[in-house]
Amino acid sequence: MDLDPRLHAYRPDLADVRLKGKVESARLVEGTPRRVVASNAPLKRTPRADASLESEILRGELFTAFEDTAEGWAWGQLETDGYVGFVPIDALGATAPEPTHRIVALRTFVYPGPDMKLPAEGVLSFACRVALDDEAETRGTRYRRIAGGEGWIVSATVEPADAPPANDFVAVAERFLNTAYLWGGRTSLGLDCSSLVQLSLAAAGIAAPRDTDLQEKALGIIVEGGTSAPLHRGDMVFWPGHWAGHVGVMIDGEYLLHANGHHMATVIEPLAEVITRIAAKTGQPTSVKRLA
Repeated sequence: MDLDPRLHAYRPDLADVRLKGKVESARLVEGTPRRVVASNAPLKRTPRADASLESEILRGELFTAFEDTAEGWAWGQLETDGYVGFVPIDALGATAPEPTHRIVALRTFVYPGPDMKLPAEGVLSFACRVALDDEAETRGTRYRRIAGGEGWIVSATVEPADAPPANDFVAVAERFLNTAYLWGGRTSLGLDCSSLVQLSLAAAGIAAPRDTDLQEKALGIIVEGGTSAPLHRGDMVFWPGHWAGHVGVMIDGEYLLHANGHHMATVIEPLAEVITRIAAKTGQPTSVKRLA
């Protein structure tokens, strides 16, 4: 079968046992669930430090590992969006404890104690998930401890994992304005066009694939007339390119919000200008999709 290797874990020598009968591989294995314990880590198509960044895994996500290499890479599949690739083994750990909270600030520092004047020992980005236990207050600021005593974060930067989703995913996306563009990035330190859409929709309780072409197929309904039709806030405009297309989100009927390599940042600009610029390189928009 012609299965997308981004979303199905198979190679000539090894494959997910759940693909039995669908692929030809020398060995079928059951994966081992692991939780991401690093703040974030690269996901790559090949197990090399100098390989291109395909995506990133975030703290608290689950990753099913099918193989550990002697060079320190785990090959497997991310539960969040089904993406397959190699990640550093040391970024993964036990599945317990289950995350209790998610980071809702663009990023939050991890302190060795409940005090912002202490030297920060790490940083967690938007959408990371952590298990928290103890509470403390210092000079009027409340803190929560990461389970296991790993460190403390400011309480205002997190919300319970089961909190209601955001009402407006575009408002979430707008918070990333001026964030640096990073091909394959999924954090508030650097992201690409499709991860901006994916993270923002996730905050609104809507699961989205990782790549632009997959999002165009999976999300919303076609807006008849495309960019010539009256556009609404939240409409997603797609451009061509297999595995490397482009997507942006309308903030109103005229302006597009998108992470892009032209500006190397997340920006808001007139859709008409974006269409003209991209047309000179890859072509006209392929579709406009609207969430039902």
